Amino acid sequence: MSRMVVNQPQPVMESRESDEWGSGICDCCQDVPECCCAFWCCPCFACIVTRDYGQCLCLPLLDIFGLIPPAAMSLRVSMRQRYGIKDTICRDCLFASFCNPCSWCQMSREMKRRKIPVLLVGAKTT
Repeated sequence: MSRMVVNQPQPVMESRESDEWGSGICDCCQDVPECCCAFWCCPCFACIVTRDYGQCLCLPLLDIFGLIPPAAMSLRVSMRQRYGIKDTICRDCLFASFCNPCSWCQMSREMKRRKIPVLLVGAKTT
């Protein structure tokens, strides 16, 4: 008995619809409940955003151990790469270090705006 494959895994697509962030770092009023969650429980919010982006859920917990939050900064750089957003590593470092909750909110809004599903290529199911 042979099985027909209906859906093939697709690679993660890069979006090139704009080379700017969809919202500013201080545009938290665009999604007030999300902003409140990020402000009052930033570690939990960061873990959710990271999971939704397709990375390890616990990755943001590494931010607790460093002066510059490595997970927040890495995710910003990765998101800029994936979505073709022009910015600088210096600004990523500043926002991740001094505006961490706002940075996570901005990344979450960007993922919602771009609406690109994250597909894991090469995942095996039985």
